Amino acid sequence: VQLQASGGGLVQAGGSLRLSCAASGRTSSGGVMGWFRQPPGKEREFVAAVLIWSGGSGAYYADSVKGRFTISRDNAKHTVYLQMNSLKPEDTAVYYCAARATQMVVTTPHSWNYWGQGTQVTVSS
Repeated sequence: VQLQASGGGLVQAGGSLRLSCAASGRTSSGGVMGWFRQPPGKEREFVAAVLIWSGGSGAYYADSVKGRFTISRDNAKHTVYLQMNSLKPEDTAVYYCAARATQMVVTTPHSWNYWGQGTQVTVSS
Protein backbone atom coordinates (compact mmCIF):
# COMPACT_ATOMS: atom_id res chain seq x y z
CA VAL A 1 0.00 0.00 0.00
CA GLN A 2 1.33 3.41 -0.95
CA LEU A 3 0.03 6.60 0.63
CA GLN A 4 0.35 10.01 -0.98
CA ALA A 5 -0.34 13.01 1.21
CA SER A 6 -0.91 16.54 -0.02
CA GLY A 7 -2.38 19.85 1.03
CA GLY A 8 0.02 21.30 3.56
CA GLY A 9 1.13 24.89 3.55
CA LEU A 10 1.45 28.14 5.43
CA VAL A 11 -1.62 29.71 7.01
CA GLN A 12 -2.33 32.38 9.60
CA ALA A 13 -3.78 31.50 12.97
CA GLY A 14 -7.52 31.01 12.71
CA GLY A 15 -7.27 29.87 9.12
CA SER A 16 -8.03 26.53 7.51
CA LEU A 17 -6.29 23.86 5.47
CA ARG A 18 -7.40 20.54 4.04
CA LEU A 19 -5.04 17.61 3.79
CA SER A 20 -5.64 14.68 1.46
CA CYS A 21 -4.22 11.19 1.54
CA ALA A 22 -4.70 8.86 -1.41
CA ALA A 23 -4.03 5.16 -1.03
CA SER A 24 -2.93 2.96 -3.91
CA GLY A 25 -1.66 -0.54 -4.39
CA ARG A 26 -3.14 -3.42 -2.43
CA THR A 27 -5.78 -1.46 -0.60
CA SER A 28 -7.94 -3.62 1.59
CA SER A 29 -11.68 -3.47 2.16
CA GLY A 30 -11.19 -2.77 5.84
CA GLY A 31 -8.73 -1.22 8.21
CA VAL A 32 -8.13 2.29 9.39
CA MET A 33 -6.62 5.40 7.87
CA GLY A 34 -5.48 8.35 9.87
CA TRP A 35 -3.17 11.25 10.48
CA PHE A 36 -0.28 11.82 12.83
CA ARG A 37 1.86 14.88 13.24
CA GLN A 38 5.34 15.64 14.45
CA PRO A 39 5.96 19.14 15.80
CA PRO A 40 9.53 20.44 15.68
CA GLY A 41 11.68 18.67 18.27
CA LYS A 42 8.83 16.49 19.50
CA GLU A 43 7.56 12.94 19.15
CA ARG A 44 5.08 11.92 16.48
CA GLU A 45 1.54 12.13 17.84
CA PHE A 46 -1.88 10.88 16.88
CA VAL A 47 -4.27 13.40 15.35
CA ALA A 48 -7.28 11.60 13.90
CA ALA A 49 -8.39 8.33 12.35
CA VAL A 50 -11.36 6.89 10.53
CA LEU A 51 -12.52 3.34 10.00
CA ILE A 52 -12.50 2.54 6.31
CA TRP A 53 -15.76 0.64 6.29
CA SER A 54 -18.16 1.71 8.95
CA GLY A 55 -21.88 2.15 9.13
CA GLY A 56 -21.41 5.06 11.49
CA SER A 57 -18.97 7.91 11.56
CA GLY A 58 -16.14 5.76 12.87
CA ALA A 59 -13.99 8.82 13.48
CA TYR A 60 -11.59 9.36 16.35
CA TYR A 61 -9.68 12.49 17.38
CA ALA A 62 -6.97 13.60 19.72
CA ASP A 63 -8.34 15.90 22.41
CA SER A 64 -6.19 18.75 21.14
CA VAL A 65 -8.01 18.85 17.79
CA LYS A 66 -11.57 17.88 18.70
CA GLY A 67 -14.07 20.41 17.44
CA ARG A 68 -11.54 21.96 15.04
CA PHE A 69 -10.45 19.10 12.78
CA THR A 70 -12.67 16.75 10.81
CA ILE A 71 -11.54 13.54 9.18
CA SER A 72 -13.55 12.06 6.35
CA ARG A 73 -13.16 9.35 3.74
CA ASP A 74 -14.10 8.66 0.15
CA ASN A 75 -13.94 4.90 -0.11
CA ALA A 76 -14.43 4.90 -3.89
CA LYS A 77 -11.31 7.04 -4.27
CA HIS A 78 -9.39 5.35 -1.43
CA THR A 79 -8.81 8.83 -0.08
CA VAL A 80 -8.98 10.31 3.39
CA TYR A 81 -9.22 14.02 4.11
CA LEU A 82 -8.37 16.08 7.15
CA GLN A 83 -10.17 19.40 7.28
CA MET A 84 -8.37 21.64 9.74
CA ASN A 85 -10.17 24.76 10.94
CA SER A 86 -9.33 27.37 13.56
CA LEU A 87 -5.68 26.53 13.22
CA LYS A 88 -3.32 27.51 15.99
CA PRO A 89 0.46 28.03 15.98
CA GLU A 90 0.77 24.87 18.08
CA ASP A 91 -0.69 22.90 15.17
CA THR A 92 2.55 23.57 13.27
CA ALA A 93 4.06 20.20 12.41
CA VAL A 94 4.84 17.75 9.68
CA TYR A 95 1.63 15.80 9.12
CA TYR A 96 1.81 12.14 8.14
CA CYS A 97 -0.88 9.98 6.64
CA ALA A 98 -0.97 6.40 7.91
CA ALA A 99 -2.92 3.22 7.38
CA ARG A 100 -3.51 0.18 9.50
CA ALA A 101 -4.73 -3.17 8.22
CA THR A 102 -6.67 -4.09 11.35
CA GLN A 103 -9.99 -2.32 11.85
CA MET A 104 -9.13 -0.93 15.24
CA VAL A 105 -7.87 2.53 16.07
CA VAL A 106 -4.70 2.76 18.11
CA THR A 107 -2.82 5.96 18.78
CA THR A 108 0.72 4.63 18.94
CA PRO A 109 2.66 5.22 15.71
CA HIS A 110 4.50 1.89 15.78
CA SER A 111 1.17 0.03 15.50
CA TRP A 112 0.45 1.44 12.05
CA ASN A 113 1.52 -0.54 9.00
CA TYR A 114 1.87 2.03 6.24
CA TRP A 115 3.05 5.63 6.11
CA GLY A 116 2.99 8.37 3.54
CA GLN A 117 5.51 11.11 3.16
CA GLY A 118 4.99 14.05 5.46
CA THR A 119 3.45 17.34 4.48
CA GLN A 120 4.41 20.52 6.31
CA VAL A 121 1.75 22.62 7.99
CA THR A 122 2.90 25.95 9.37
CA VAL A 123 0.55 28.22 11.29
CA SER A 124 1.78 31.75 11.89
CA SER A 125 0.62 33.85 14.81
